[in-house]
Amino acid sequence: MTDEPDDLLPPLVAPGGKVDRDALLARHERIAEGDLDEDAATARFVVGVSISKRLDRYLTDRIPFLSRTSLQRLIGEGAVTVGGRVAKASTRLRAGDEVAATLPPPPTKVLEPEEIPIDILFEDEHLLVLDKQPDIIVHPARGNAGGTLVNALAWHFQTQGGGGLSAVGEEDARPGIVHRLDRFTSGVMVVAKSDLAHWRLAKQFERREVRKRYLAIVHGRPEPAADVIDLPLGKHPTHREKYAVRHDATGKASVTLYRTVATWPGFALLELDLRTGRTHQIRVHLSHRGWSIVGDDMYGGRHLPLGDLPESARDPEEDPARPLIARQALHATHLAFEHPLTGEACVFEAPLRRDMAETIDRLGRSVRGLPGSWGRFRWQGCLVSPEAVGLPAE
Repeated sequence: MTDEPDDLLPPLVAPGGKVDRDALLARHERIAEGDLDEDAATARFVVGVSISKRLDRYLTDRIPFLSRTSLQRLIGEGAVTVGGRVAKASTRLRAGDEVAATLPPPPTKVLEPEEIPIDILFEDEHLLVLDKQPDIIVHPARGNAGGTLVNALAWHFQTQGGGGLSAVGEEDARPGIVHRLDRFTSGVMVVAKSDLAHWRLAKQFERREVRKRYLAIVHGRPEPAADVIDLPLGKHPTHREKYAVRHDATGKASVTLYRTVATWPGFALLELDLRTGRTHQIRVHLSHRGWSIVGDDMYGGRHLPLGDLPESARDPEEDPARPLIARQALHATHLAFEHPLTGEACVFEAPLRRDMAETIDRLGRSVRGLPGSWGRFRWQGCLVSPEAVGLPAE
């Protein structure tokens, strides 16, 4: 067994061969402060005897505070390698194998409520639907133990009453979380308040019965104007935080439908319908096709300062360096599912946030007087109504 040398840190792997929960927590606190990089939370083991044990079972013995389900999820996310290669939960270990696992903060059932504003669209005794603001992580994860949507929901239930989050996912500090939106993606999402609602909602997502629709502002002018992107996705081979199109065994089926709603010189507004729910799916699919989302610097998108627009789109006294949008221009506009207890059809829509709406307005102003089809909206055939998300009908 090996570990990163640091006299100020307790060993991550204790002499008995198990990960020390307190040591892991201490390292994540240092990672959050910027004193350490994420490798400090990587536990490394060398298999000493030929045990022919599955990887997930081996790690369950070594990391007792994480459940086997949690470890299988971690392995599926590509955070565990055997001999330097991403492995599967079913990988059989043998003597001499080197196992490296980059671990999230240890789970805790003591979830600190935090007074963070949330925009609730609907709530009953079984579920809560909200319009997620940008720049908030959904649940505690590596390097982010607080300041999350789950902490905000804990405050809501503590101060407003009306129940709490389901216990499903509690061991991973993600109680009630049925699905997620990326940190800088805004829009509509549902959380479960009871275990039964959680399991039934999760089953709808698993069976692809939930309709999820988004709007994105992208670089370029997609051709064709509407299409299906059917490309498998998996962890990026070299960048731990990224995902990529993978045509090997690690790639999972991923399907995105897109339709062009409007175009401007160098930019377009797309409506997207997800048929699968892979991490970073929209961002990777669009980037792979050459239409990165504006502001998504992880996948090739650029931030859009006012100075990049024609003078017709800005006032003379405005700072040309001010970005129109300081995050990826992606918004979950529409979510439809069957109520897990009543069976009623539930449809929720979230209007665009001010930053995306202003960007669209400025891009529209930039093409006034230009000939051709620039700036025209093509809402006919779209899945999301323009009025529901605060955009012009034509």
